[in-house]
Amino acid sequence: MIRIGLAGWGDHDDLYTQGVAARDKLKAYSQHFNVVEVDSSFYAVPALTTFERWVKETPDDFLFVVKAYQGMTGHLRDKNPFPDRETMFNAFRDAVQPAVEAGKLQSVLFQYPSWFDCTRENVTSLRWAKEAMGDLPVALEFRHQSWFTPQMRERTLTFLHKEGWIHSICDEPQAGDGSVPAVLKATHPGQTVVRMHGRNAAGWNSGGQPNWRDVRYLYRYSEPELAEWAERLRLLEKETAHIAVIFNNNSGGDAAANAKQMMGLLGIEYEGPAPRQLDLF
Repeated sequence: MIRIGLAGWGDHDDLYTQGVAARDKLKAYSQHFNVVEVDSSFYAVPALTTFERWVKETPDDFLFVVKAYQGMTGHLRDKNPFPDRETMFNAFRDAVQPAVEAGKLQSVLFQYPSWFDCTRENVTSLRWAKEAMGDLPVALEFRHQSWFTPQMRERTLTFLHKEGWIHSICDEPQAGDGSVPAVLKATHPGQTVVRMHGRNAAGWNSGGQPNWRDVRYLYRYSEPELAEWAERLRLLEKETAHIAVIFNNNSGGDAAANAKQMMGLLGIEYEGPAPRQLDLF
């Protein structure tokens, strides 16, 4: 099954939440999409009551891809609010339990920074993180090309498969070491994540600027580009049972429109809160 959704709800893609009060935006969003990426968890570990509320506000067939807290992936530059790694990981695991118990956790997404390259030390760090997450489903996304060089590609994929990581496949511009190619391979039989970051090569390496996020993800996919990905998703379906496609090209409000286009290309329709995937192929 292929699910289509957005990174966040109502903050930048207001096509389906326009005029809706902030407290009701997730509920409105869930009438159009049945998966969402939670980005706020990257900046702070959510309270358990927050996930309890989100679970209640969404249909039974709704899933969350929850971004790992920045301290868990080496992004944190400020003082760590947790005394040690174990406490930090345990706090995050506790926070997502309502989604786990409701069967609504698609995965916890570990997106590592562009300086996290393919080294023995970093492989050890990945093993520690996977063990610390216990039996929770965890997806892994790299941002450094060294993991997918011709020499390392198969070894990286084998590592993901053996260690139980869900592959987060990226569509993004090829703009130096801080970007990765779209490696169309599932590493988990049950789940795969595909994140559509756009192809703004000129703005990709704009980190450090105050408005870098407004530049990096400013891109609207064309119909041919989406059609190419629709075919790729059909091929990936043969390797994995469930695919969550997250449109993150949200700087200009293009993600929601592109997500709806992709649903049309794949024959996915919604009847109320529940999706129906038509057999068009």
